[in-house]
Amino acid sequence: MSLFCGTACRRKSFLCYRLLSTFVNKTRYLFELKEDDDACKKAQQTGAFYLFHSLAPLLQKSEHQYLAPKHSLLELERLLGKLGQDTQRIEDSVLIGCSEQQEAWFALDLGLNSSSSINASLQKSEMEKELKGSFIELRKALFQLNVKDASLLSTAQALLHWHGAHQFCSRSGQPTKKNMAGSKRVCPSNKIIYYPQMAPVVITLVSDGTRCLLARQSSFPKGMYSALAGFCDIGESVEEAVRREVAEEVGLEVERLQYTASQHWPFPNSSLMIACHATVKPGQTEIQVNLRELEAAAWFSYDEVATALRRNNPYTQQQSEAFPFWLPPKLAIAHQLIKEWVEKPTCSTLPV
Repeated sequence: MSLFCGTACRRKSFLCYRLLSTFVNKTRYLFELKEDDDACKKAQQTGAFYLFHSLAPLLQKSEHQYLAPKHSLLELERLLGKLGQDTQRIEDSVLIGCSEQQEAWFALDLGLNSSSSINASLQKSEMEKELKGSFIELRKALFQLNVKDASLLSTAQALLHWHGAHQFCSRSGQPTKKNMAGSKRVCPSNKIIYYPQMAPVVITLVSDGTRCLLARQSSFPKGMYSALAGFCDIGESVEEAVRREVAEEVGLEVERLQYTASQHWPFPNSSLMIACHATVKPGQTEIQVNLRELEAAAWFSYDEVATALRRNNPYTQQQSEAFPFWLPPKLAIAHQLIKEWVEKPTCSTLPV
């Protein structure tokens, strides 16, 4: 028995080592591509490209979901040549990841004026016809993508958007230049380096022990309720931001809170969503909605929330009077917070 256990443990350790080695090798490879322009350019030769037009990714419909097609460098060069474009604009692409076999993945927006070419942007309809797909706004398509494509395209859109908004140095006013991977921009005149950044946002599911608090903004789709969310102020810790946001938006005082997970969110300008559970002080559950921040907020029972989670397709049901409210789709971290509360009603009772 001891011999079997020893052998099993060694096998498990070896498996863990192999998984760790794959992750480390992949991470080190991406680091090299970000730091070495020549290595990144070489990786493009065997890499794959995801195409965008004015920040909308190229997608193809497959049954009830979207697929994001990839194109080789040769295919992309042929496409640009056919459309009368300079292949130099491929230098505007950004590195967004790689496979475990170290196939580098890039994103290129052909709907924006090129920083490396005098040619104007390509016409959307012309490209869609040539590529046999459609450029669809990511916010509309995100929840109909698989997890891998959703993550890659979110990263791509965020990076492309950041580069479009940081064409000039804030100190000198001179044009900045991106490195080959798009992991930074440099001002040639003063050597200041600019790195892509995310804004920290706390998203909090508040509970009083038996109910959870959900709210909606006027910009939400009709009938959708979610957890409270807001940007962190400069100088705040996560805990301070949670307590302030809950007090500001619904007039409640947080007694305890617990961090649970985080998620990159590309809208509107790339945010890091920091998800927390929180409980309010007993006997202090009267909501006072801040109408400058929210359209509505209310307490929902366990049964109400559990029923809402079981609905398969809220998009087709949101107009029905039989369903008074619906929840964010599974890919959103707000959905994860709500699901955790339903599965473990006491998960928000632990102190930080």
